[in-house]
Amino acid sequence: MTHTAVIAGVGPGLGESLARKFAAEGCQVALFARSAGYIEELAEKLPAPGEGLAVQTDLTDIEQIRKGFTAVREAFGAVDVLVNHASAASWKGLMDVSVEEFEQSWAVNGRGAFVCSREAVSDMLQTGGGTVIFTGATSSVRSLGGAIGFTAAKFAARGMAMDIAQEFGSEGIHVSHVVIDGQIDTPGVPDKEDETILDPNEMAETYWHLIKQDDVSTQPFEVHITNGPQNSEFIWLRW
Repeated sequence: MTHTAVIAGVGPGLGESLARKFAAEGCQVALFARSAGYIEELAEKLPAPGEGLAVQTDLTDIEQIRKGFTAVREAFGAVDVLVNHASAASWKGLMDVSVEEFEQSWAVNGRGAFVCSREAVSDMLQTGGGTVIFTGATSSVRSLGGAIGFTAAKFAARGMAMDIAQEFGSEGIHVSHVVIDGQIDTPGVPDKEDETILDPNEMAETYWHLIKQDDVSTQPFEVHITNGPQNSEFIWLRW
């Protein structure tokens, strides 16, 4: 089966690895990001047999998101895979963060994921199912202190994922939340030899495994990806 996948929030690192993995598995992959040049180049270089579509989208803009999904449907048809992967953070505590900075984190991690999920799930309800994956962080499950905007937004996204899973699991829509507990290998990572750095290509394999889970009676909800003793426990919940 050919999947039509939207990755909402694509950049170097895990977003790119997800796009490449999905394309290699034969998916039609739509890349949402504000940086048009980067995603256009990536879309052109995705491995066969998949296809790529670059959709310049500001995920804080509701109308841009809706227009982005319309563009995907016109190019590829109904969406049956969504990865809410965008993230925005202000690494400040309660007394230092501005209201605007707090709301920016929410607009990307929370409201953007909400609008993307509504668009994708509306397609999935018509076509008989699909997969929605939320990319979380350590702060989704455990506050680290001093990053209240990011923590609040990531907690909210995890709650949305859980609620959507409970509401639509019986409709054949599989919703998962992936906790990324560690630093991902990206072009900006200074110590490439650090054995605790997470390999985005290996992480993409986990996301693909979640997409291939087709037993609606036993759906993995949460996977905790970690590497190294400094990180917390592994979580795998099933409903």
